[in-house]
Amino acid sequence: MEVIDVQGLRIAYERAGTGPALVLLQGFVADGATTWRPQIDALSDEFTVVAWDAPGAGESSDPPESFGMTGYADCLARFVADLDLQRPILAGLSFGGSLAIKFCRRHPTVPKALVLASAYAGWAGSLPAEVADQRLRQSLTLASLTPDEFRAKLLPTMFSERALSNVVAGFGASLAAFHPAGFRAMARASAEDLRNALPHLQLPTLLVYGDQDVRAPLDVARRLHTAIAGSRLTVLPGAGHVCNIEAPDEFNTVVRAFLQDHHD
Repeated sequence: MEVIDVQGLRIAYERAGTGPALVLLQGFVADGATTWRPQIDALSDEFTVVAWDAPGAGESSDPPESFGMTGYADCLARFVADLDLQRPILAGLSFGGSLAIKFCRRHPTVPKALVLASAYAGWAGSLPAEVADQRLRQSLTLASLTPDEFRAKLLPTMFSERALSNVVAGFGASLAAFHPAGFRAMARASAEDLRNALPHLQLPTLLVYGDQDVRAPLDVARRLHTAIAGSRLTVLPGAGHVCNIEAPDEFNTVVRAFLQDHHD
């Protein structure tokens, strides 16, 4: 794990491989390396793969709770610049997908292409208003729980019922290391409405969702697919929210093909 100071925040990240840059953005639980281990190991044979711990997660420091998606996007832009990652492809899972959308709106000339996995246009931009409000309230409550309670509440929503127990347990261990303040910051950012950014995404975009996802169900995927001109949607059968972990071979195959199409 490497560390860099970005605008006064400690940002931890894992970097592997050589080649065109692929920046991986995790969801609002767990850390970057745990979330993206199957992709770091598989795709670093052909790409420079960088998985950051978002501010408020893993070994990174906590941002202000008012950081918002703008704060995250601008921090990511500085991170990418400081690491001299030229025209990276961004891949974001869940919260990380929302961050990628906001990033492309604020820094449109930086990324080359976009992978959105189990993503939202923010909760308020993809879910019914009452569901988005309830999710934010629940998240702020969850931040006050013990690590074991936090894991017990959220982990069952991350996988399908068919997920292998050792896979679920491995991801669950990282949930117990959550930062209460950082989780609140990410939850508040997640709750934003990013729909107005979607018509401005003028870059190749791949959407990947599991058909058993209870957090970002397929109607969310279809609306994003419709709103992002020229986007491509792939549905992984039998996979839940963290589809990149639950179905890593299928996920890596479709993502690798997309990366190969767009890294030149």
